[in-house]
Amino acid sequence: MNWTSTDAAKTSIRMAISSRNDEEKLIQEFKNDGIYAAAVDFGGNLIASIPKILERTIVASKRSGVTKENHLHDGAIVGACREAIMQLEAKANGLNVGGKIGIARCGEHVSVCIFMNIGLLHLNEVVVGLGHRSLPKL
Repeated sequence: MNWTSTDAAKTSIRMAISSRNDEEKLIQEFKNDGIYAAAVDFGGNLIASIPKILERTIVASKRSGVTKENHLHDGAIVGACREAIMQLEAKANGLNVGGKIGIARCGEHVSVCIFMNIGLLHLNEVVVGLGHRSLPKL
């Protein structure tokens, strides 16, 4: 199939907003269509959590087969993840956050979606950040 960046973005968004119970089912459905996907949770102070968010995204993408063990793939995942974080940073700077990272690869397109809640007393803001990179096909 001729995948587009939109396909990768939609898949990563679906993974980020899915429940823990639906994750494995979605991963298998996507895999049957030739799409590789993964998801991982995170939480804490956003700025202090950025290294952990990047690390978890890389580990999840490797474990699930979205990417392989090499610096080119790691760089694409980190770049897409940092792009998503930059979209969220202004709203969450210095605040506690919690959420989920969705990762998807459709052909040469890799997308990372971060879906998170920003906690402020009893008010919760919900935000989404999305990043994309390209890699040679697997």
